[in-house]
Amino acid sequence: MTKPASPATPEEHKVSNFLRQIIEADLDKGTYASRLWAGSPGDAAHHAKGQPDTANIRTRFPPEPNGYLHVGHAKSICINFGLAQEYGGVCHLRFDDTNPEKEDTEYVNAIIDAVKWLGFSWSQPGNDAPYQASDYFDFMYRAAEHLIEAGHAYVDEQSPEEMRNNRGDFGKPGVNSPFRSRSPAENLSRFREMRDGKLDDGAAVLRAKIDMASPNINMRDPAIYRIRRATHHHTGDKWCIYPMYTFAHPIEDALEQITHSICTLEFEDQRPFYDWLMERLCEGGLLAAPSPKQYEFARLNLTYVITSKRKLAQLVNEGKVSGWDDPRMPTIVGLRRRGYTPESLRLFADRIGVTKSDSWIDYSTLEGCLREDLELKAHRAMAVLDPIKLVLTNWDEAFGAGHLEPCTLPALPHPPEGQPEPAARQFTIGKEVWIERDDFADVPPKGYKRLSPPQSNPDGSTSAGALVRLKGGYVVECTGFAKDAQGVITEVHAKVFPETKSGTAGSDSVKAKGVITWVGVADGVKAEVRLYDRLFSDPQPDAGGKDFLEALNPHSLKVVQAIVEPSLRKALPDDKFQFERLGYFVADRMDHSATHLVFNQAVGLKDNWGK
Repeated sequence: MTKPASPATPEEHKVSNFLRQIIEADLDKGTYASRLWAGSPGDAAHHAKGQPDTANIRTRFPPEPNGYLHVGHAKSICINFGLAQEYGGVCHLRFDDTNPEKEDTEYVNAIIDAVKWLGFSWSQPGNDAPYQASDYFDFMYRAAEHLIEAGHAYVDEQSPEEMRNNRGDFGKPGVNSPFRSRSPAENLSRFREMRDGKLDDGAAVLRAKIDMASPNINMRDPAIYRIRRATHHHTGDKWCIYPMYTFAHPIEDALEQITHSICTLEFEDQRPFYDWLMERLCEGGLLAAPSPKQYEFARLNLTYVITSKRKLAQLVNEGKVSGWDDPRMPTIVGLRRRGYTPESLRLFADRIGVTKSDSWIDYSTLEGCLREDLELKAHRAMAVLDPIKLVLTNWDEAFGAGHLEPCTLPALPHPPEGQPEPAARQFTIGKEVWIERDDFADVPPKGYKRLSPPQSNPDGSTSAGALVRLKGGYVVECTGFAKDAQGVITEVHAKVFPETKSGTAGSDSVKAKGVITWVGVADGVKAEVRLYDRLFSDPQPDAGGKDFLEALNPHSLKVVQAIVEPSLRKALPDDKFQFERLGYFVADRMDHSATHLVFNQAVGLKDNWGK
């Protein structure tokens, strides 16, 4: 298991929020101090044999394994695991696998990997395995039979359309089902026929008997079991009836002795049923008291992003992206491949905070957290993404034909406090180097501080070419350039000042207004560089019923053949770098190799979106 970060105390957090306030109030009052924990999930009798729970609180992260987790899930992971760490508790990883038609072990494995990668652990004494809702199917069935016998549930054989019409709406109460008055014995017999496969899919559902006139439509006899003949990835064909999420979820929490069940605001209307179910099952002695309580926070709304699993799957299935881990995707695997770090995502979750009101977070906030994390971590390197050759015309005269001068630059200018400075980067400069095409202008705009040739002045005089320093190398003066037959500039010419090498006594003897990056022709290395922009050009691509596909940014990916400095030969997949003056890049974790260097742009040095 990945070792979790050291638990923090609440006092170390400068910003409180309503969840911390609730937890601290419960701890002060001893709301859950009497809980027993038998070492594994179970019913009231099981936990009655246990010991006082050593976990102050228990939270849970319960994803359905029907897709890859995205940045919104990352926020939830950080909240639930983070609160457990802060308050001396445990967070359970639980797979809410009650829908067999959409779930797969591929997603189970991806979720486990994502939580570990973010730096969290669900390990607790005697148990390192995650939980899964399907392990509780036997108890859920038992709970359903209890509700039937107690007169709190009935089998409804109306058609789906009849149930929908009889449910009513916000202005009209529902109508009781004609099957609602069946006796508990009749309902129990019929429910067992559902279980035994004697009824067709969709022929009947088990409903809680609550109040068809409730102003909360979710309390109008919600369905709690349905017939669904489907092979489950964990239980196989044992069951042909499956619990509904709203029924299963509270039971899962209670069996695991969860104290604070934290979810997003769309479940707020389901809380009354959550509490109703807990009261009925505690009354019947099936579940231990005190029961869990549900609390809701605002889900993440991030500009230029969609987080609907269905829509993300559509992007993958229709080939709009290369897969779930495409670096333009907001999935955790996509963000990881893009170059995001666990620390940057945890910082993002902490920075945006926890509220009960929906709001939009600008994507630049996420990018800023990555820059902040990589600034002191990412080794520096020089790369040229749009190369043009710079020829130092007096090099042979100054240094001798074929001479290559060794140069060094720090790999990390400001290493984190307490960490040793890594070895300097080694490279050479010779007669020919590669520079960025936009670091030269034959007719420079006003204020341009890079290479430009001698210019004719209005009075007939000629100004000297621009002086720049080749970073880590020499000061050079542009003397001219060459064009091909189509008028495209193919080569830039300059003279070198041999006494101005960086780090020597004469480095300041010639003053240059600008500094540019470069890579030597002699030892530069070819690399594929993937330049990413936001996948959507609309800040809210699927809001208000918009077709999100129409907002796809056609310029979200550009692949260039670049030249990089020789130190990058040693780059391993997932290694992060700051390409000086260009931004932060990561060696692609899938395609990068020693013989084929591939770097993905993670984020620019500053936010230039829309500028």
